[in-house]
Amino acid sequence: MNILILEDEELAARQTVQFLERAGLVTEAPPVVRSVEKALNWLQTHPRPDLIFSDIELLDGNVFSLYERFRVTCPIIFTTAYDQFLLPAFRGNGIAYLLKPFDYEQFQEALNKYQLLQQSLAPTAAVPALTPEIVRELGQALRQNAQPQYKQRFSVRMRNGLYVLQTDDVAYVQADEGVTFAVDGAGTRYPLGGTLTELERQLDPTRFGRLNRSELVNIAFVEKVEPYFNNRLAVKLRASSVTLTTSAAQTPEFRKWLEG
Repeated sequence: MNILILEDEELAARQTVQFLERAGLVTEAPPVVRSVEKALNWLQTHPRPDLIFSDIELLDGNVFSLYERFRVTCPIIFTTAYDQFLLPAFRGNGIAYLLKPFDYEQFQEALNKYQLLQQSLAPTAAVPALTPEIVRELGQALRQNAQPQYKQRFSVRMRNGLYVLQTDDVAYVQADEGVTFAVDGAGTRYPLGGTLTELERQLDPTRFGRLNRSELVNIAFVEKVEPYFNNRLAVKLRASSVTLTTSAAQTPEFRKWLEG
């Protein structure tokens, strides 16, 4: 069975793969695509999948912008945390969905609906697909009602396994020699996927402010800010010997951010 997973969170993607393996639908891990642009490229260059598991928010935007640009004709099971305004639209249009967080029983129920659909169709019949009208309706519901959904945690691959790091525990984020790290209050560094700019878009801008080209800081860990050389600021962190500095170019924006 040819399955495509559109999901930007590693932990959620791994869970979906594990559930598919448990259900006996795949013998090897299906492709996982994390962004709209990469998903568009994948769909244009690969055979049509039999089924797509699709998150709503990907790294570079919401997935409906993908479906507006590429007509997907296979069934889609959406995985979403947007329960208040998208689910009525899903139900009204007969679209399958899984509300995060979901367990294996809920996952199996969604799969059963997909399998019943397949069995009910004649061999030459077309599978009901997202029409342009439905895609526009869903995209409009998302744009009108959605509050920004910022990252709450990171799943970090460490030497001894997968570690879940809450964004509340991140003191600052630092790009160092091509690798982006989250640093907690104790000074432990956790390697993250993606660039600093990509991570900045995923984090709540009221909580994480840009210091310079290579660092973001969590306001909850800022103890004191003092003038520094050449129109820069020294940022002292709580319960830590670490002092970060703004760049001269970023200092005005950082001052505005401090004021809230």
